[in-house]
Amino acid sequence: MTITVAVDAMGGDVGLKVTVPASVRFLQDHPAARLILVGDTAAIEAELSGPHVQAVRDRIHIHHASEVVGMDESPQLVLKNKKDSSMRVAINLVKAGEAQAAVSAGNTGALMATARFVLKTLPGIDRPAIAKMLPSLRGTTCMLDLGANVDCTPEQLLQFGIMGAELVASVTQKPNPSVGLLNIGSEDIKGNETVKQAAELLRESELNFYGNVEGNDVYKGTVDVVVCDGFTGNVALKSAEGLAHMIADILREEFTRTWWTRLCALAAMPVLNHFRKRVDTRRYNGASLLGLRGIVVKSHGGTDALGFRYALEQACEEARANVIGHIADRVAHQLNTIRQSEAAPD
Repeated sequence: MTITVAVDAMGGDVGLKVTVPASVRFLQDHPAARLILVGDTAAIEAELSGPHVQAVRDRIHIHHASEVVGMDESPQLVLKNKKDSSMRVAINLVKAGEAQAAVSAGNTGALMATARFVLKTLPGIDRPAIAKMLPSLRGTTCMLDLGANVDCTPEQLLQFGIMGAELVASVTQKPNPSVGLLNIGSEDIKGNETVKQAAELLRESELNFYGNVEGNDVYKGTVDVVVCDGFTGNVALKSAEGLAHMIADILREEFTRTWWTRLCALAAMPVLNHFRKRVDTRRYNGASLLGLRGIVVKSHGGTDALGFRYALEQACEEARANVIGHIADRVAHQLNTIRQSEAAPD
């Protein structure tokens, strides 16, 4: 099965210097994939040089776009004024069926606003959510929402649970992934009214609902999917990223403090390298904008070519697993179940 991914080649902090090498390497690893690089044709062509490119050049198509979305631009102004941006054109290609997914490292707010405007949400989904696979002691944990929706209703948190479960089930082949609701305690009496009502809806659904989970459960791998509003999720994610950077800096300082610690570092290098690989954020780059009528993956704006390649792989895997179709079917089934319950006599 050939998967075509539209790439916002101009997006991100670095743009072409990251997106083009990542695209070439991705195609080398995925012989059945094709990429549409969207952006300034001349600039993209200039980056597609060298013998390593020629082997995959026939699977790269360039689609010209005359505008670029800045990382600090207003999403509303981008929607209004930049209709030929590389970001929007890439998403348009998904809507037109010319690509099965789009990937961008550009402005998150503009990407979400553009994707929602162009693709629209699936039936039964109020708002898209940002979902991301995070490393855990048991493999990975899918967490959503990570910033798209600051305030959420209980019904929307239920929708997030359904979407996250279908993403995990489709991509990792787990038939019945467990779902937890992020809270300040595991007891049912904890949390605000929104969280309590969401817990009831999740418990009454057909999801494999574990119950409330706390922040430390995310990285322990207690559940496969962690559901929360975007405000809470974004704070939790950024706090974890900050902690990871602090630990790395402290280890570096301590291992370079004296000649003895440098010698210890040399002896511990195999362990340190393995540790670095397990927690390398680039290997988990790529956040999915779930709930849309098309696959859109957001790469971290400051990532390198390795990180962007993982975002491309995430998009390709979602397209191959038909995540959108599975989410649509599960949401429709849930809505039908609710209607039957409401119509049943007391």
